[in-house]
Amino acid sequence: MDLLTRVAALIAVLGTAVVYGTDVFCAIVLRPALASVDDATLIVVMGRVHRYGDRRMPVPGVLGVVATAASTALAAVAAHWAQAIVAGAALVLLVVWLAFYTRVSAPINRQMTAAADAGQSLANGRALQAKWDSIINARALLQGLAVAALCVVLMV
Repeated sequence: MDLLTRVAALIAVLGTAVVYGTDVFCAIVLRPALASVDDATLIVVMGRVHRYGDRRMPVPGVLGVVATAASTALAAVAAHWAQAIVAGAALVLLVVWLAFYTRVSAPINRQMTAAADAGQSLANGRALQAKWDSIINARALLQGLAVAALCVVLMV
């Protein structure tokens, strides 16, 4: 059971790390880079980024959440309480991240993707991007803490 718990935690680390790395990249590279482009370019670039991101990022994201839940359950079944608690904490962090994403980021992503696909501008495009940017540090922090917690599961 311990081996299965660790395998699930390892898979969770790998899936979650993809999302973590993407959020960190957005926070420290993409956000400041977009601050210096015109509004039309902002909508086209972010609409295209979100089109691909929203199609491809669910795979590692779901893998990370499911594997984290599996690691939590397996550790609990084996009565490895330290692992279960830390993996459970990682799961809570990922669920909070998911709430931020679904309530704030995803609706903005859809608006920007639709505008870019239609070749239209958005009068509130800069404001939408500012709202998206306002939670990217929190998203990166949540993912980073989840990755760290999952690494602890592997070490305990």
